[in-house]
Amino acid sequence: MIMNHFLWLLPLVFPHLSSPVILLERSDGNLFHWNHLMKGDKLVLHRSKRDWMWRQFFLSEEYTGSNYQYVGKLRSDKDRGNGTARYVLSGEGAGTIFRIDEKSGDLHATQRLDREEKASYTLQAQAFNKITNLPLEPATEFIVKIHDINDNEPKFTKVVYTASVPEMSDIGTFVIEVSATDADDATYGNSAKLVYSILQGQPYFSVEPETGIVRIALSNMDREVRKEYQVVIQAKDMAGQMGGLSGTTMVNVTLTDVNDSPPRFAYSSYHLSTYESAEIGSTVGRIKANDGDEGENAEMKYRIVDGDGKEYLDIITDEITQEGVIVVKKKLDYESKRVYTVKVEVTNTHQDPNFTLLGSFLDTAIVKVTAKDVDEPPVFSRPQYVFEVNEDTPKGIAIGTITAWDPDATHYPIQYAIDQHTDPERLYHIDPKNGSITILKSLDREVSKWHNISVLASEINNPHQRSRVPVLIKILDVNDNAPEFAMIYETFVCENVRAGQLIQTISAIDTDDPLVGHKFVFSLSSVNPNFTIFDNEDNTARILTRRSGFNRREMSVYYLPVVISDSDYPIQSSTSTLTIRVCSCDATGNMRSCSVDALLLSAGLSTGALVAILLCILILLMIVVLFSALKKQRRKEPLIISKEDVRDNVVSYNDEGGGEEDTQAFDIGTLRHPEVIESNKLRRDIIPEMLFPYHRPSPMKECADVRDFIISRLQENDTDPFAPPYDSLATYAYEGNGSIAESLSSMESSVTEGDHEYDYLSNWGPQFKKLADMYIGKDTGVAN
Repeated sequence: MIMNHFLWLLPLVFPHLSSPVILLERSDGNLFHWNHLMKGDKLVLHRSKRDWMWRQFFLSEEYTGSNYQYVGKLRSDKDRGNGTARYVLSGEGAGTIFRIDEKSGDLHATQRLDREEKASYTLQAQAFNKITNLPLEPATEFIVKIHDINDNEPKFTKVVYTASVPEMSDIGTFVIEVSATDADDATYGNSAKLVYSILQGQPYFSVEPETGIVRIALSNMDREVRKEYQVVIQAKDMAGQMGGLSGTTMVNVTLTDVNDSPPRFAYSSYHLSTYESAEIGSTVGRIKANDGDEGENAEMKYRIVDGDGKEYLDIITDEITQEGVIVVKKKLDYESKRVYTVKVEVTNTHQDPNFTLLGSFLDTAIVKVTAKDVDEPPVFSRPQYVFEVNEDTPKGIAIGTITAWDPDATHYPIQYAIDQHTDPERLYHIDPKNGSITILKSLDREVSKWHNISVLASEINNPHQRSRVPVLIKILDVNDNAPEFAMIYETFVCENVRAGQLIQTISAIDTDDPLVGHKFVFSLSSVNPNFTIFDNEDNTARILTRRSGFNRREMSVYYLPVVISDSDYPIQSSTSTLTIRVCSCDATGNMRSCSVDALLLSAGLSTGALVAILLCILILLMIVVLFSALKKQRRKEPLIISKEDVRDNVVSYNDEGGGEEDTQAFDIGTLRHPEVIESNKLRRDIIPEMLFPYHRPSPMKECADVRDFIISRLQENDTDPFAPPYDSLATYAYEGNGSIAESLSSMESSVTEGDHEYDYLSNWGPQFKKLADMYIGKDTGVAN
């Protein structure tokens, strides 16, 4: 250790220094930078104005030399210079990027370094004794910093920017802010100091050099003139000086619309035409104003403000196409007016008050509509005609006149006709020239009060031009019908009736229709000794008896003629006969019975009709008796006439035994083996239709059960083409092969009588306990 506590003495050679630099570190930690000048044998030291730390080396990036780049020299004060010291390097990049000479301590960079990838490297150096391989001193750490050069151009955050700004904006209006970055060291020199400028887009836009904010540079930029702009912005490092690197980006600027363009018609007047027959609401034509704006700023509305055609024409705004649609408001008439003129005004729906200084935001135009002539059908003087005629009007009398004319300028003559579909009875006729309607047949109001017909009018020169008008004819009433009974009265008088007693109240009807209502008068055609009539003066009358003591044996029916008159002019009257039967009644006047003759006569039946009815009844009775006799003569052959027919052999027995297995009265083997039946036996329930016997195929030889036999027989008969056309009933009663409980009958109990053990009864449950005790005890007693 040197006395002045110098730890290191390292020469660092820099290209820009003409003499070596000695870095000294004192024991108090202060560093001194001395210039080493040799004058003879004396060492002259001059103190520098600033301190340097040896532990930090600087190395230029992007070295392009052919040899390794020299970094500096490391030397320990323990190195005696006899070649026994060995220097070892460790840390970031040791042995790969950085290499040290073990003997001299020279440090070199073996690769081309990029500060933007890694700006500094931390290394450790230590001196060892070659012989003992022991460290001469502790390891010391130092840093190698990569010195930046301007090797990176500025880059914008986006390749293309998109911005929009309203048209007509003021100068200096903000558009967008662009930003670029430089990978070089911003703390060293001007390599990363950027300056923005505009390469394309002048004089419309400008950019602030320091911030990159793009602004409007020209006033009154009109979207309708130009909508889109492309602005190229440049960012240059080295503060924009010569030799600096640069990068560019593009900004697409779109001017958004404002309502600064008023609507304008392309022409001052428009000419349209339509036929005079155009329906109300039909379209005549379309006109459109031009508006350079878009969206809601281009929405327009049209209206008619003046003109002699304002009453006949109207305009509607088409919201999709922004057109004005001229429509018919009232029927046009070529003969009365041929040209209709209107003044149309168009305005914007949404107006911006900021641009009212630019002028009026409305426009007007004249629209002339020419009505074109069409061959129109005849026109009637009225939309419908109503005539009145009395029902007693004679034939050939005119009831009214129809008038029509040709509305065209030609004024062709008109001919008339009645639509025969509306007058099927041919009651009316119309004069084809003057339109006068006359009656062909007599009219009857009581049949129909109204007649609805249609009259056709057509041009003589063009019959296809035809019009139709309804004609309503009202038939006026004339008092030509006499009143009559309102209904058929079932009137009777009791044998024990008293004089002056009411037997019937009658009323009348009249098919005529007087203006003030009906007024009927009731009377008798002559004085009647038996009955009288009393007019109630309310269109009803009461029939009263004039005497008492009627006898149905002497006279069972009385006929009373009643005269009924109306009050209209001319007065009509009729005589209706009231039939009064004589009946026996009880003390309260309720009818008990009337004579048969009276009942028949009251129904209006003559003697010839009664004889015919009786004759018909007699003939019907004879037919019934004849059919009964024929039916009794028919004898139907019984279904079974022989006991040999084993199909339907029913055995009846009254036995409480176990069934078929306990009786010998029925041979079940016959059913089990049906082949024993005579194969040529005919059916007994029908008369054979064939002279030779029909052989049926035998069923299965062995049947496991009668059920199988029955099923096979059933299938055989179902498929037999010679089976009779009606049903034949065959019944087979069979209970099966047996029961698991075996026979319960006592008929054969004597054969099997013997000792029995009843111990199993005790296992059947508590219900059989008493029975088990009885039988088990009995057996035990017998054994004893």
